[in-house]
Amino acid sequence: MSKDENSKSPFHGLWALTNRELKKLYKNPILLFMTVIQPLIWLGLFGKALNLAQIFTGGSVSIPSSALQGLNSTQITEVQKALSSLGTAVLVKTFGTTSYFSFLSVGMISFIVLFTCMFSGMSIVWDRRLGILNKLLSTPVSRGSILMSKVFNSVIRSLLQAVIVLIIAFALGLQVGPSFSILSLLGVFFVVFLLCMGLSSIFIMIAIRSTDWQTQMAVMNLLNLPLLFASNALFPTSIMPSWLRAVANVNPISYATDASRQLMLYQTNISKLIFDFAYLGAFAIIFSLIGILLSWRYLSK
Repeated sequence: MSKDENSKSPFHGLWALTNRELKKLYKNPILLFMTVIQPLIWLGLFGKALNLAQIFTGGSVSIPSSALQGLNSTQITEVQKALSSLGTAVLVKTFGTTSYFSFLSVGMISFIVLFTCMFSGMSIVWDRRLGILNKLLSTPVSRGSILMSKVFNSVIRSLLQAVIVLIIAFALGLQVGPSFSILSLLGVFFVVFLLCMGLSSIFIMIAIRSTDWQTQMAVMNLLNLPLLFASNALFPTSIMPSWLRAVANVNPISYATDASRQLMLYQTNISKLIFDFAYLGAFAIIFSLIGILLSWRYLSK
C-alpha cells in the first residue's frame, strides 16, 4: 500500500465501510420502499385515527337530553361553547397543543430512529455469520471504524426517514408552533443525529459478541417496546403513573422528543432545550466511546 493510500485512513476506511452499509438500502428497491411507506402507515393510520381534538372539543360528545332540561337554545349553545373551551384547555394542558396529530408526528421521529437503530446490531451478527467480519478484521481498517460505520449508516438512514416523516406530517396537517423556523428544523435533525449515535452504539454493543441472530432479535424485541412506551413519544409523561414517569425521565428518547417538540410545536424554553441537548450529547458521546472501546477489546474473528 502506498503512502497516499495510508494517509487516507482511518476516515477513508470508515467512509468505505459506511458506503458498503448504505448500498444495502439504495440498491434494494423493496427496502427503500419500506423506508418510505412505514412512516406513512403510522402517521396516516394511527395518527389520524386517534382524533382527540374531535372528542375533547365536544364534536363527538352528545350531551344527554336530561342534562339540558329546562335550558333554552341560547343556554344550550353557551354550554356547548363552554365544554368546547374546556376540552381545548385540557388538550393544551396535556399535549401542549390542540392537535394530537402534531404531537404524535414529532414523537414519530424518535419512534423511527429507535426502530432503525435497533437493526444496526443485526448487521454485526450477519457479518460474523457470513464470514465478512473475519475479512474486515484482516484489513488495516481499525475495529472502531467497523463499529462506527454501522453507527453512521443508522444515522444517515434515520435522518432520511426523519425527512420523510416531516414531509408526510406537513402534508397531513402538522401544525407548527410560533417559534418554528429553518433553524428549528436543523435542530431537529441534530437531535436525530445525537439520539441515533447513542442508540446504535447500545444495540451494536449488545451484538458485538453474538453469533446467533435469534438471540439478537429476542434482545431487540425485549428492549424496543419498553424504550418506546416508557417515553413521551406517544403520550405525555404527565398522565403516566409515578413509577413509569421516573423511567421516562431518564429515557433519552424522552429528551429527544421533548427537544424536537420545543423546536417545532411549543414556545421554546431555552434553558430546558439546552439541558435536553446536553443530555443527548452526553448520551451519544459516552455510549459511542464505550462502543469503540468494546470493539477494540471484544471484536474478534
